[in-house]
Amino acid sequence: MTVTDLTTTTSAGECERLLVAAHDAANAWGSKRPAERARVLDGIANAIDEAAGKLLPLAEEETNLSRGRLSSELQRTTFQLRLFGQQLRDGAYLRAIIDLPDPQWPMGAPRPDLRRTHVPIGPVVVFAASNFPFAFSVAGGDTASALAAGNPVLVKAHSGHPRLSAMTADVVTSVLEAAGAPEGVFGLLYGVEAGRTALADPRIKAGSFTGSIPGGRALMDIAVSRPDPIPFYGELGSNNPVFVTEQAAHQRPTEIAEGFVNSFSLGAGQFCTKPGTLFVPAGSDIVPRLEAAVLPAAAKLLNGRIAGGYQASLGELTSHPHVEVLAQGTESSPDAPSPTLLKTQARHLLEDPRVLESECFGPAALVIEYDDESQLVPLATTFEGQLTATIYAGDTCDVNNLVQVLREKAGRLLWNQWPTGVSVTYAQQHGGPYPATTSPGSTSVGTAAIERFLRPVAFQGFPRHLLPEELQDANPLGIPQTVNQPTQSA
Repeated sequence: MTVTDLTTTTSAGECERLLVAAHDAANAWGSKRPAERARVLDGIANAIDEAAGKLLPLAEEETNLSRGRLSSELQRTTFQLRLFGQQLRDGAYLRAIIDLPDPQWPMGAPRPDLRRTHVPIGPVVVFAASNFPFAFSVAGGDTASALAAGNPVLVKAHSGHPRLSAMTADVVTSVLEAAGAPEGVFGLLYGVEAGRTALADPRIKAGSFTGSIPGGRALMDIAVSRPDPIPFYGELGSNNPVFVTEQAAHQRPTEIAEGFVNSFSLGAGQFCTKPGTLFVPAGSDIVPRLEAAVLPAAAKLLNGRIAGGYQASLGELTSHPHVEVLAQGTESSPDAPSPTLLKTQARHLLEDPRVLESECFGPAALVIEYDDESQLVPLATTFEGQLTATIYAGDTCDVNNLVQVLREKAGRLLWNQWPTGVSVTYAQQHGGPYPATTSPGSTSVGTAAIERFLRPVAFQGFPRHLLPEELQDANPLGIPQTVNQPTQSA
């Protein structure tokens, strides 16, 4: 299973070999009991922790991210692997439902014996992200959730950290080999063409992606235009607007200004949940505090392509006739730009929302002054789909109409908190309407992410010995079963 020799471009022949192996491994891996797969995920987590001394320096070298940031990200990566292991042991993710025969079923005909569970969807291709070289990369959340669901995974490595990808993949494959996993459960691809080839191949049954809107849309089009269209779970881009009410601006101007600076500049602004716009009432104390703020020092961006894209997006914003620079650092270079705060008025955003609301991936954000709080709802309406939307307000503020609009726009709403922290937990929703994601009904963070790589199957009238274990009356797996849900009377 060694992959360390694939650090340039995966050849057509090697890509075919990996696709064949993934296809051949699907039944064997998917048929393993959940607890067996859980032990493998735990083993991968342990091995990554043990290899941290080698992984972290390489990640620091390839991504320009700090050792502290990378250490916390590695911890997050191994935590989510273990969390999916816990989910497998619990078994509730299968959502096993049993309807026993009922000759008096109220629909007018007898109900048969019907039992529903979820099975692995099949081999998955994962497109790794640049900005999280551990948590959204080779052994990240998409890989963990797809493996947990019982699917072989082919990871298309990101060009921003190829050697780290190879080293991480070696750790994963070593654990799989030691655990006796079937050959082909995991593989690594390099190069744009190899990724596209895999996504279009009929042996691949789902794809996932974290990256830009153009790149994600191009891949989504491949996935859905196949003769056999497949699910494609893309996280593409988000502006993550923050709406500050007049009361909050009056009561907490310093707190909001400082929190916004810390949030939009975190990680040099290279978080998908970076707050890109801040709506504040005209004449509030927030704007002068932002203007006088000491911005963080310039920091190198992930790579040259990211830096070039940032400069282009920032240039488009700063050249807008109704946008001015509010605050900017002085020690800037093309690959290490200083944080920049821009400002405009609400009426100008309403006139040109597509340009002023476009994502600027990097350390820049736009402050928008509104004249009256009644403008917040029409302003919120202009946004496309978002990962997050935030409201800063007092508990007595009447913002119900704003909440209702933002609920239609974003996957996660925050109240008096900044969006750049994404907890890996059970209730997390990291997704949203297009173009934030290509599948608004799914999440790429949290335990519900496993649902992307499962499909439901119902068994009607089957003899008990042919049923999956989770649907048998004896319930040998000991997982939660829902039996004979109460009938809802008309």
